[in-house]
Amino acid sequence: MAEAAVAEQQAAERKGSAAPLGRFAAPPRWVVDTLWVWPMLLTLALGIRGSWRPQLWRDELASWSAAERSTGELLGMLHHVDAVSGAYYLLLHFWIGWFGDSATSMRLPSALAMAGAAAFVVLIARKQFGSAWTGLVAGLLFAVVPSVSGFAQQVRGYAFVVLFVAAGTWALLRALERPTWLRWLSYAACVAMAGLFHMISLVFLLPHAVVVALRWWPTRDRRLLFGFPAAVLAGVLPLVPLVLLGRRQVGRQISWITTPDLTSFQPFWNGVFGDPLVGGIFLAMAVMPLAWSGNRRRAVEIGMIAALPIAAVYLVSQGKTSYFMDRYLLFTVPAWCVVAAAAITALRPRVWMALVFLLGTGYLGMETQEHLRVSTSHEYSDERGAARAIAAGYQPGDGILPVRGDEAWMMMDLALDYYLPDDVQPKDVFVAKSAIDRNDLFATECPDPAACLGDTRRIWMVTYASDDKDDPYESLSPAQTALLKSEFTPVEVTKVRRMTVTLLQRTP
Repeated sequence: MAEAAVAEQQAAERKGSAAPLGRFAAPPRWVVDTLWVWPMLLTLALGIRGSWRPQLWRDELASWSAAERSTGELLGMLHHVDAVSGAYYLLLHFWIGWFGDSATSMRLPSALAMAGAAAFVVLIARKQFGSAWTGLVAGLLFAVVPSVSGFAQQVRGYAFVVLFVAAGTWALLRALERPTWLRWLSYAACVAMAGLFHMISLVFLLPHAVVVALRWWPTRDRRLLFGFPAAVLAGVLPLVPLVLLGRRQVGRQISWITTPDLTSFQPFWNGVFGDPLVGGIFLAMAVMPLAWSGNRRRAVEIGMIAALPIAAVYLVSQGKTSYFMDRYLLFTVPAWCVVAAAAITALRPRVWMALVFLLGTGYLGMETQEHLRVSTSHEYSDERGAARAIAAGYQPGDGILPVRGDEAWMMMDLALDYYLPDDVQPKDVFVAKSAIDRNDLFATECPDPAACLGDTRRIWMVTYASDDKDDPYESLSPAQTALLKSEFTPVEVTKVRRMTVTLLQRTP
Protein backbone atom coordinates (compact mmCIF):
# COMPACT_ATOMS: atom_id res chain seq x y z
CA MET A 1 0.00 0.00 0.00
CA ALA A 2 2.66 2.49 0.96
CA GLU A 3 4.94 1.70 -1.99
CA ALA A 4 2.08 2.05 -4.46
CA ALA A 5 1.06 5.38 -2.98
CA VAL A 6 4.62 6.68 -3.20
CA ALA A 7 5.04 5.56 -6.81
CA GLU A 8 1.71 7.12 -7.71
CA GLN A 9 2.59 10.45 -6.14
CA GLN A 10 6.10 10.52 -7.63
CA ALA A 11 4.66 9.97 -11.10
CA ALA A 12 2.17 12.76 -10.54
CA GLU A 13 4.87 15.17 -9.42
CA ARG A 14 7.03 14.37 -12.43
CA LYS A 15 4.12 15.16 -14.72
CA GLY A 16 3.32 18.29 -12.74
CA SER A 17 -0.41 17.74 -12.72
CA ALA A 18 -2.87 14.99 -13.01
CA ALA A 19 -2.56 11.87 -10.87
CA PRO A 20 -4.98 11.20 -8.04
CA LEU A 21 -4.35 12.23 -4.45
CA GLY A 22 -7.16 10.52 -2.63
CA ARG A 23 -10.10 11.73 -4.75
CA PHE A 24 -8.26 14.89 -5.83
CA ALA A 25 -5.97 15.61 -8.77
CA ALA A 26 -2.32 16.32 -7.99
CA PRO A 27 -1.53 20.06 -7.91
CA PRO A 28 0.73 21.82 -10.45
CA ARG A 29 4.47 21.47 -10.01
CA TRP A 30 4.96 25.03 -8.73
CA VAL A 31 2.48 24.33 -5.95
CA VAL A 32 4.29 21.13 -5.03
CA ASP A 33 7.65 22.90 -4.93
CA THR A 34 6.37 25.59 -2.54
CA LEU A 35 4.39 23.45 -0.11
CA TRP A 36 7.08 24.03 2.54
CA VAL A 37 5.93 27.64 2.81
CA TRP A 38 2.64 26.84 4.56
CA PRO A 39 3.98 24.82 7.50
CA MET A 40 6.72 27.42 7.85
CA LEU A 41 4.20 30.27 8.06
CA LEU A 42 1.96 28.34 10.45
CA THR A 43 4.91 27.53 12.72
CA LEU A 44 5.98 31.17 12.68
CA ALA A 45 2.47 32.41 13.45
CA LEU A 46 2.09 30.03 16.39
CA GLY A 47 5.57 30.92 17.59
CA ILE A 48 4.81 34.62 17.66
CA ARG A 49 1.25 34.36 18.98
CA GLY A 50 1.13 35.43 22.63
CA SER A 51 4.93 35.52 22.95
CA TRP A 52 4.71 38.81 24.85
CA ARG A 53 2.69 37.34 27.74
CA PRO A 54 4.95 34.84 29.58
CA GLN A 55 7.43 36.32 32.02
CA LEU A 56 11.06 35.49 31.34
CA TRP A 57 12.31 32.56 33.37
CA ARG A 58 15.83 32.14 34.70
CA ASP A 59 17.41 30.60 31.58
CA GLU A 60 15.96 33.37 29.44
CA LEU A 61 17.21 35.94 31.94
CA ALA A 62 20.67 34.39 31.69
CA SER A 63 20.49 34.82 27.91
CA TRP A 64 19.46 38.46 28.30
CA SER A 65 22.15 39.14 30.90
CA ALA A 66 24.84 37.71 28.63
CA ALA A 67 23.60 39.33 25.44
CA GLU A 68 23.17 42.84 26.81
CA ARG A 69 26.86 43.06 27.73
CA SER A 70 29.46 44.52 25.44
CA THR A 71 31.15 42.09 23.07
CA GLY A 72 34.31 42.12 25.18
CA GLU A 73 32.39 41.52 28.40
CA LEU A 74 30.46 38.68 26.78
CA LEU A 75 33.59 36.97 25.50
CA GLY A 76 35.15 37.36 28.94
CA MET A 77 32.15 35.66 30.51
CA LEU A 78 32.24 32.77 28.04
CA HIS A 79 35.75 31.90 29.18
CA HIS A 80 34.30 31.13 32.61
CA VAL A 81 30.73 29.93 32.05
CA ASP A 82 28.20 29.02 29.34
CA ALA A 83 30.69 28.73 26.50
CA VAL A 84 28.43 26.13 24.87
CA SER A 85 25.76 28.83 24.51
CA GLY A 86 28.19 31.43 23.22
CA ALA A 87 27.04 31.36 19.59
CA TYR A 88 23.46 32.02 20.61
CA TYR A 89 24.47 34.76 23.06
CA LEU A 90 26.46 36.52 20.35
CA LEU A 91 23.56 36.29 17.91
CA LEU A 92 21.19 37.66 20.56
CA HIS A 93 23.68 40.40 21.45
CA PHE A 94 23.53 41.85 17.94
CA TRP A 95 19.79 41.22 17.65
CA ILE A 96 19.13 43.25 20.79
CA GLY A 97 21.29 46.03 19.42
CA TRP A 98 19.09 46.21 16.34
CA PHE A 99 15.61 45.39 17.65
CA GLY A 100 15.62 45.95 21.41
CA ASP A 101 15.19 43.62 24.36
CA SER A 102 11.43 43.30 24.77
CA ALA A 103 10.26 39.74 25.42
CA THR A 104 8.67 39.47 21.98
CA SER A 105 11.74 40.85 20.24
CA MET A 106 14.15 38.52 22.03
CA ARG A 107 11.92 35.50 21.38
CA LEU A 108 11.45 36.26 17.69
CA PRO A 109 14.78 34.69 16.54
CA SER A 110 13.67 31.38 18.05
CA ALA A 111 10.32 31.63 16.26
CA LEU A 112 12.09 32.30 12.97
CA ALA A 113 14.48 29.38 13.53
CA MET A 114 11.62 27.01 14.32
CA ALA A 115 9.79 28.20 11.19
CA GLY A 116 12.90 27.39 9.17
CA ALA A 117 12.98 23.94 10.76
CA ALA A 118 9.38 23.38 9.63
CA ALA A 119 10.42 24.02 6.03
CA PHE A 120 13.16 21.40 6.33
CA VAL A 121 10.72 18.90 7.85
CA VAL A 122 8.66 19.18 4.65
CA LEU A 123 11.76 18.77 2.48
CA ILE A 124 13.05 15.77 4.47
CA ALA A 125 9.74 13.93 4.19
CA ARG A 126 9.42 14.67 0.49
CA LYS A 127 13.00 13.62 -0.20
CA GLN A 128 12.77 10.41 1.84
CA PHE A 129 9.33 9.21 0.76
CA GLY A 130 9.03 10.87 -2.64
CA SER A 131 5.71 12.45 -1.75
CA ALA A 132 4.87 16.13 -1.50
CA TRP A 133 1.72 15.16 0.41
CA THR A 134 3.77 13.36 3.07
CA GLY A 135 6.00 16.43 3.29
CA LEU A 136 3.07 18.77 3.79
CA VAL A 137 1.53 16.58 6.50
CA ALA A 138 4.90 16.25 8.28
CA GLY A 139 5.38 20.02 8.28
CA LEU A 140 1.87 20.70 9.57
CA LEU A 141 2.30 18.08 12.29
CA PHE A 142 5.53 19.77 13.33
CA ALA A 143 3.79 23.15 13.51
CA VAL A 144 1.11 21.96 15.96
CA VAL A 145 3.41 20.09 18.35
CA PRO A 146 3.20 22.07 21.65
CA SER A 147 6.93 21.88 22.38
CA VAL A 148 7.66 23.47 19.00
CA SER A 149 5.60 26.53 19.93
CA GLY A 150 6.99 26.44 23.44
CA PHE A 151 10.62 26.64 22.41
CA ALA A 152 9.81 29.06 19.60
CA GLN A 153 8.87 31.39 22.46
CA GLN A 154 12.02 31.05 24.52
CA VAL A 155 15.10 33.24 24.63
CA ARG A 156 17.33 30.19 24.29
CA GLY A 157 19.15 28.51 21.44
CA TYR A 158 17.24 25.21 21.24
CA ALA A 159 15.16 26.25 18.22
CA PHE A 160 18.37 26.89 16.29
CA VAL A 161 19.59 23.40 17.16
CA VAL A 162 16.33 21.97 15.77
CA LEU A 163 16.83 24.05 12.62
CA PHE A 164 20.42 22.99 11.95
CA VAL A 165 19.89 19.29 12.73
CA ALA A 166 16.86 19.25 10.41
CA ALA A 167 18.87 21.07 7.75
CA GLY A 168 21.69 18.54 8.25
CA THR A 169 19.33 15.60 7.77
CA TRP A 170 18.02 17.09 4.53
CA ALA A 171 21.57 17.83 3.37
CA LEU A 172 22.57 14.23 4.11
CA LEU A 173 19.67 12.84 2.08
CA ARG A 174 20.67 15.06 -0.83
CA ALA A 175 24.29 13.94 -0.57
CA LEU A 176 23.24 10.29 -0.50
CA GLU A 177 21.17 10.89 -3.61
CA ARG A 178 24.06 12.56 -5.46
CA PRO A 179 27.29 12.61 -3.43
CA THR A 180 29.06 15.66 -4.85
CA TRP A 181 31.62 17.62 -2.85
CA LEU A 182 29.31 20.64 -2.75
CA ARG A 183 26.52 18.63 -1.12
CA TRP A 184 28.92 17.15 1.42
CA LEU A 185 30.16 20.66 2.14
CA SER A 186 26.63 21.86 2.90
CA TYR A 187 26.23 18.88 5.25
CA ALA A 188 29.49 19.76 7.01
CA ALA A 189 28.26 23.33 7.51
CA CYS A 190 25.06 22.05 9.15
CA VAL A 191 27.07 19.78 11.45
CA ALA A 192 29.26 22.68 12.53
CA MET A 193 26.31 24.99 13.18
CA ALA A 194 24.36 22.37 15.14
CA GLY A 195 27.37 21.67 17.35
CA LEU A 196 28.06 25.37 17.74
CA PHE A 197 24.59 25.98 19.17
CA HIS A 198 24.56 22.85 21.35
CA MET A 199 27.30 20.24 21.46
CA ILE A 200 25.02 17.45 22.68
CA SER A 201 23.16 17.68 19.37
CA LEU A 202 26.16 16.10 17.64
CA VAL A 203 24.81 12.75 18.76
CA PHE A 204 22.67 12.93 15.59
CA LEU A 205 25.83 11.89 13.72
CA LEU A 206 25.35 8.36 15.07
CA PRO A 207 22.08 7.57 13.24
CA HIS A 208 23.33 9.48 10.20
CA ALA A 209 26.34 7.16 10.08
CA VAL A 210 24.03 4.14 10.27
CA VAL A 211 21.90 5.48 7.41
CA VAL A 212 25.02 6.08 5.30
CA ALA A 213 26.18 2.51 5.98
CA LEU A 214 22.80 1.09 4.96
CA ARG A 215 22.86 3.07 1.72
CA TRP A 216 26.49 2.18 0.99
CA TRP A 217 26.16 -1.55 1.52
CA PRO A 218 24.18 -2.48 -1.64
CA THR A 219 26.23 -0.28 -3.99
CA ARG A 220 29.66 -0.05 -2.29
CA ASP A 221 29.83 3.52 -3.60
CA ARG A 222 33.19 4.95 -2.50
CA ARG A 223 31.82 8.46 -2.65
CA LEU A 224 29.71 7.59 0.40
CA LEU A 225 32.49 5.70 2.12
CA PHE A 226 34.84 8.68 2.00
CA GLY A 227 32.48 11.62 1.62
CA PHE A 228 30.57 11.21 4.86
CA PRO A 229 33.59 10.87 7.19
CA ALA A 230 35.29 13.78 5.47
CA ALA A 231 32.19 15.98 5.89
CA VAL A 232 31.87 15.02 9.55
CA LEU A 233 35.52 15.79 10.16
CA ALA A 234 35.19 19.15 8.42
CA GLY A 235 32.14 19.98 10.53
CA VAL A 236 33.47 18.81 13.88
CA LEU A 237 37.07 19.99 13.68
CA PRO A 238 36.26 23.71 14.18
CA LEU A 239 34.30 22.76 17.31
CA VAL A 240 37.23 21.15 19.14
CA PRO A 241 38.21 24.32 21.10
CA LEU A 242 34.58 24.76 22.18
CA VAL A 243 34.37 21.11 23.24
CA LEU A 244 37.51 21.42 25.37
CA LEU A 245 36.27 24.63 26.97
CA GLY A 246 32.83 23.18 27.54
CA ARG A 247 34.28 20.13 29.29
CA ARG A 248 35.98 22.40 31.82
CA GLN A 249 32.66 24.13 32.54
CA VAL A 250 30.41 21.07 32.63
CA GLY A 251 30.38 20.91 36.44
CA ARG A 252 28.68 24.29 36.64
CA GLN A 253 26.41 23.81 33.67
CA ILE A 254 24.58 20.51 34.08
CA SER A 255 25.78 18.89 37.30
CA TRP A 256 22.22 19.17 38.64
CA ILE A 257 20.79 16.72 36.05
CA THR A 258 20.13 13.37 37.68
CA THR A 259 21.10 10.00 36.23
CA PRO A 260 18.08 8.64 34.34
CA ASP A 261 16.44 5.27 34.85
CA LEU A 262 13.54 3.58 33.07
CA THR A 263 11.01 5.70 34.94
CA SER A 264 12.60 8.81 33.41
CA PHE A 265 11.30 8.02 29.94
CA GLN A 266 7.70 9.02 30.52
CA PRO A 267 8.35 12.60 31.72
CA PHE A 268 11.13 12.88 29.15
CA TRP A 269 8.84 11.83 26.29
CA ASN A 270 6.09 14.16 27.49
CA GLY A 271 8.62 16.99 27.59
CA VAL A 272 9.93 16.35 24.08
CA PHE A 273 6.43 16.88 22.66
CA GLY A 274 5.19 19.26 25.35
CA ASP A 275 2.04 17.27 26.09
CA PRO A 276 1.49 13.64 27.17
CA LEU A 277 -1.46 13.05 24.82
CA VAL A 278 0.40 14.42 21.82
CA GLY A 279 3.45 12.38 22.78
CA GLY A 280 1.29 9.26 22.94
CA ILE A 281 -0.08 9.89 19.45
CA PHE A 282 3.40 10.24 18.01
CA LEU A 283 4.57 7.06 19.70
CA ALA A 284 1.66 5.15 18.18
CA MET A 285 2.18 6.63 14.70
CA ALA A 286 5.94 6.02 14.81
CA VAL A 287 5.56 2.24 15.02
CA MET A 288 2.90 1.95 12.30
CA PRO A 289 5.35 1.91 9.34
CA LEU A 290 7.04 -1.18 10.79
CA ALA A 291 3.99 -3.17 9.66
CA TRP A 292 4.52 -2.21 6.00
CA SER A 293 6.42 -4.19 3.44
CA GLY A 294 6.91 -1.51 0.80
CA ASN A 295 8.34 1.59 2.45
CA ARG A 296 9.61 0.06 5.65
CA ARG A 297 13.30 0.64 4.98
CA ARG A 298 12.91 4.39 4.48
CA ALA A 299 10.69 4.65 7.54
CA VAL A 300 13.24 2.74 9.60
CA GLU A 301 16.00 5.11 8.49
CA ILE A 302 14.08 8.17 9.69
CA GLY A 303 12.98 6.27 12.78
CA MET A 304 16.63 5.68 13.69
CA ILE A 305 17.38 9.38 13.22
CA ALA A 306 14.57 10.04 15.71
CA ALA A 307 15.24 7.31 18.26
CA LEU A 308 18.97 6.57 18.32
CA PRO A 309 20.02 9.97 19.76
CA ILE A 310 17.66 9.43 22.68
CA ALA A 311 18.99 5.94 23.35
CA ALA A 312 22.61 7.08 23.01
CA VAL A 313 22.21 10.03 25.40
CA TYR A 314 20.41 7.78 27.89
CA LEU A 315 23.29 5.30 27.88
CA VAL A 316 25.99 7.98 28.10
CA SER A 317 24.10 9.58 31.00
CA GLN A 318 24.61 6.45 33.10
CA GLY A 319 28.17 7.64 33.61
CA LYS A 320 29.57 10.51 35.63
CA THR A 321 27.59 13.26 33.90
CA SER A 322 23.95 13.12 32.83
CA TYR A 323 22.72 14.85 29.67
CA PHE A 324 19.24 13.30 29.63
CA MET A 325 16.99 16.36 29.33
CA ASP A 326 13.99 16.70 27.04
CA ARG A 327 15.04 20.08 25.66
CA TYR A 328 18.52 18.79 24.85
CA LEU A 329 16.92 16.25 22.49
CA LEU A 330 14.21 18.48 21.08
CA PHE A 331 16.03 18.22 17.75
CA THR A 332 14.57 14.71 17.30
CA VAL A 333 11.02 16.09 16.88
CA PRO A 334 11.36 16.74 13.10
CA ALA A 335 12.25 13.10 12.47
CA TRP A 336 9.34 11.91 14.61
CA CYS A 337 7.03 14.13 12.57
CA VAL A 338 8.33 12.67 9.31
CA VAL A 339 7.78 9.08 10.49
CA ALA A 340 4.29 9.96 11.72
CA ALA A 341 3.43 11.66 8.43
CA ALA A 342 4.58 8.60 6.50
CA ALA A 343 2.20 6.51 8.58
CA ILE A 344 -0.72 8.90 8.18
CA THR A 345 -0.40 9.39 4.43
CA ALA A 346 -0.31 5.65 3.81
CA LEU A 347 -3.84 5.31 5.17
CA ARG A 348 -6.93 5.57 2.98
CA PRO A 349 -8.78 7.76 2.27
CA ARG A 350 -5.54 9.69 2.34
CA VAL A 351 -6.74 13.29 2.56
CA TRP A 352 -9.43 12.66 5.14
CA MET A 353 -7.21 10.53 7.36
CA ALA A 354 -4.56 13.25 7.29
CA LEU A 355 -7.16 15.84 8.31
CA VAL A 356 -8.35 13.64 11.16
CA PHE A 357 -4.85 13.17 12.55
CA LEU A 358 -3.80 16.78 12.08
CA LEU A 359 -6.94 18.22 13.63
CA GLY A 360 -6.89 15.60 16.38
CA THR A 361 -3.27 16.35 17.27
CA GLY A 362 -3.98 20.06 17.27
CA TYR A 363 -7.08 19.62 19.43
CA LEU A 364 -5.36 17.39 22.00
CA GLY A 365 -2.52 19.88 22.35
CA MET A 366 -4.78 22.94 22.45
CA GLU A 367 -4.93 23.21 26.24
CA THR A 368 -1.14 23.05 26.47
CA GLN A 369 -0.83 25.57 23.65
CA GLU A 370 -3.01 28.03 25.56
CA HIS A 371 -1.09 27.44 28.80
CA LEU A 372 2.17 28.26 27.01
CA ARG A 373 0.90 31.78 26.46
CA VAL A 374 -0.10 32.81 29.97
CA SER A 375 2.04 34.95 32.26
CA THR A 376 3.01 32.02 34.49
CA SER A 377 3.88 29.49 31.79
CA HIS A 378 7.65 30.06 32.11
CA GLU A 379 7.96 31.33 35.67
CA TYR A 380 5.50 30.89 38.55
CA SER A 381 6.71 33.79 40.70
CA ASP A 382 5.76 37.32 39.67
CA GLU A 383 9.04 39.21 39.30
CA ARG A 384 7.32 41.68 36.99
CA GLY A 385 4.77 42.46 39.73
CA ALA A 386 7.55 42.86 42.30
CA ALA A 387 9.33 45.32 40.00
CA ARG A 388 6.11 47.31 39.62
CA ALA A 389 5.74 47.54 43.38
CA ILE A 390 9.29 48.86 43.75
CA ALA A 391 8.90 51.35 40.91
CA ALA A 392 5.68 52.72 42.44
CA GLY A 393 7.39 53.69 45.70
CA TYR A 394 10.98 54.23 44.58
CA GLN A 395 12.99 57.21 45.79
CA PRO A 396 16.46 58.19 44.57
CA GLY A 397 19.10 56.67 46.84
CA ASP A 398 17.07 53.57 47.65
CA GLY A 399 18.79 50.22 47.88
CA ILE A 400 17.55 46.83 46.77
CA LEU A 401 18.12 43.38 48.24
CA PRO A 402 17.10 40.49 45.95
CA VAL A 403 17.48 37.22 47.79
CA ARG A 404 20.51 35.14 46.77
CA GLY A 405 22.20 32.54 48.95
CA ASP A 406 20.81 29.08 48.24
CA GLU A 407 18.28 30.66 45.88
CA ALA A 408 20.80 32.56 43.74
CA TRP A 409 20.16 30.08 40.90
CA MET A 410 16.66 31.59 40.56
CA MET A 411 18.33 34.78 39.25
CA MET A 412 15.93 37.15 40.97
CA ASP A 413 18.45 39.97 40.67
CA LEU A 414 18.46 39.61 36.88
CA ALA A 415 14.66 39.51 36.77
CA LEU A 416 14.30 42.72 38.77
CA ASP A 417 17.02 44.38 36.72
CA TYR A 418 15.15 43.45 33.55
CA TYR A 419 11.68 44.55 34.69
CA LEU A 420 12.57 47.74 36.57
CA PRO A 421 12.22 50.91 34.46
CA ASP A 422 15.41 52.59 33.28
CA ASP A 423 14.88 55.52 35.65
CA VAL A 424 14.56 53.22 38.68
CA GLN A 425 18.08 52.17 39.61
CA PRO A 426 18.34 51.14 43.28
CA LYS A 427 21.75 50.10 44.55
CA ASP A 428 22.20 46.37 45.12
CA VAL A 429 23.30 46.81 48.72
CA PHE A 430 24.98 43.48 49.52
CA VAL A 431 26.95 42.98 46.30
CA ALA A 432 30.73 43.18 46.53
CA LYS A 433 31.42 42.39 42.86
CA SER A 434 28.89 42.42 40.05
CA ALA A 435 28.38 39.54 37.65
CA ILE A 436 29.87 41.60 34.82
CA ASP A 437 32.97 42.44 36.87
CA ARG A 438 33.34 38.74 37.70
CA ASN A 439 32.87 37.63 34.06
CA ASP A 440 30.05 35.47 35.31
CA LEU A 441 26.27 35.21 35.55
CA PHE A 442 26.28 35.57 39.33
CA ALA A 443 27.43 38.42 41.55
CA THR A 444 29.58 37.98 44.66
CA GLU A 445 27.92 38.89 47.94
CA CYS A 446 29.69 41.15 50.37
CA PRO A 447 31.40 39.32 53.26
CA ASP A 448 30.82 42.34 55.52
CA PRO A 449 27.18 43.43 55.03
CA ALA A 450 27.51 46.51 57.24
CA ALA A 451 30.43 47.89 55.22
CA CYS A 452 28.60 47.39 51.92
CA LEU A 453 25.36 48.84 53.24
CA GLY A 454 26.91 52.17 54.13
CA ASP A 455 24.41 54.90 54.94
CA THR A 456 21.55 53.61 52.76
CA ARG A 457 18.30 54.77 54.34
CA ARG A 458 15.75 52.58 52.56
CA ILE A 459 15.99 49.05 51.17
CA TRP A 460 13.57 47.13 49.00
CA MET A 461 13.97 43.52 50.17
CA VAL A 462 12.53 41.01 47.70
CA THR A 463 12.14 37.37 48.71
CA TYR A 464 10.30 34.29 47.54
CA ALA A 465 7.26 33.17 49.50
CA SER A 466 5.13 30.03 49.57
CA ASP A 467 2.45 28.42 51.71
CA ASP A 468 5.05 26.99 54.10
CA LYS A 469 7.53 29.85 53.92
CA ASP A 470 6.57 33.45 54.55
CA ASP A 471 9.44 34.79 56.66
CA PRO A 472 11.13 37.43 54.46
CA TYR A 473 14.42 36.99 56.34
CA GLU A 474 14.53 33.21 56.05
CA SER A 475 16.71 33.04 52.92
CA LEU A 476 19.20 35.69 54.04
CA SER A 477 22.51 34.95 55.70
CA PRO A 478 22.63 35.24 59.51
CA ALA A 479 24.84 38.35 59.25
CA GLN A 480 22.45 40.05 56.83
CA THR A 481 19.43 39.16 58.96
CA ALA A 482 21.00 40.43 62.18
CA LEU A 483 22.03 43.72 60.56
CA LEU A 484 18.66 44.40 58.96
CA LYS A 485 16.64 43.52 62.06
CA SER A 486 18.82 45.68 64.30
CA GLU A 487 19.00 48.80 62.11
CA PHE A 488 15.87 48.73 59.92
CA THR A 489 12.12 48.62 60.40
CA PRO A 490 9.64 47.18 57.87
CA VAL A 491 7.31 50.02 56.84
CA GLU A 492 5.55 48.48 53.84
CA VAL A 493 4.91 44.90 52.72
CA THR A 494 3.57 44.03 49.26
CA LYS A 495 2.54 40.51 48.29
CA VAL A 496 2.66 39.40 44.68
CA ARG A 497 2.43 35.87 43.36
CA ARG A 498 4.90 33.74 45.36
CA MET A 499 6.96 36.79 46.27
CA THR A 500 7.15 39.35 49.07
CA VAL A 501 8.41 42.92 48.62
CA THR A 502 9.35 44.52 51.95
CA LEU A 503 10.37 48.15 52.23
CA LEU A 504 12.81 48.57 55.09
CA GLN A 505 13.61 51.98 56.54
CA ARG A 506 16.54 52.72 58.80
CA THR A 507 15.50 53.13 62.40
CA PRO A 508 16.17 56.68 63.67
